[in-house]
Amino acid sequence: MILRADGVGALREAVHALDKAVGGLNYAHVRYPDVVFDRENAPLLHPLIAPSKIIGIGLNYKDHCEEQGVEPPDHPTVFAKFPSALQRPGGFIQWSRELTQQVDYEAELAVIIGRVARHVRASEAYYYVFGYTAANDVSARDIQFGDKQWVRGKSLDTFAPLGPWVVTQDEIGDPMNLAIRCRVNGEIRQESTTANMIFSVPELIEFLSRSFTLLPGDIILTGTPAGVGIFRDPPRLLQDGDRVEVEIEHIGTLTNTCREL
Repeated sequence: MILRADGVGALREAVHALDKAVGGLNYAHVRYPDVVFDRENAPLLHPLIAPSKIIGIGLNYKDHCEEQGVEPPDHPTVFAKFPSALQRPGGFIQWSRELTQQVDYEAELAVIIGRVARHVRASEAYYYVFGYTAANDVSARDIQFGDKQWVRGKSLDTFAPLGPWVVTQDEIGDPMNLAIRCRVNGEIRQESTTANMIFSVPELIEFLSRSFTLLPGDIILTGTPAGVGIFRDPPRLLQDGDRVEVEIEHIGTLTNTCREL
């Protein structure tokens, strides 16, 4: 109700439009009940359709570094994930077995940039944040490790589920103490808090904006905690039909089902 069809351009004005949008919805609910749909009967799209960038941060939880036997980095580990990988809440995470046989989950807090940001100090970073949502940084581990870099293995179509919605910065307040968990078929695989990040959201924005301009609608995936499938003994990777849930406190639950083609 707030964003243009491209899902990006109106972020600059969206913060100021929230009150009007909520008022309009309340009015429509009373005056035109037939145009208000029950949530269960209205599939959600992912909150942003055409961001200029999806920026991934690797190795940003100490326990995730420990589970793979590497030292925590002294500066953020940055990679790109193509926007064409985006998938909506409730959509399929799908892959061809001929392409990959090691599909993994990664529960992550996603930061949505709301203003043009360049050379931003950490102390001012939240001014540039529109809001937050849940993300699953789905990864084809055999491609990721075989290529010896991460872009292709993390950018397959549907490998960036996002949602279920964006909660604005003013509603979240401090994003650095949110419970985060991942469930596969109801079983908890990851459970942590964003307080365990090595580099905080403001530190990430400062680091990234020193190198390139962050634009409204850009997405920063802030890293995943321990418990991913590939580093379990034995590995527990995603299979056809698995139901994956990423839940973040004060945001909600992103749910997707796996489909092997």
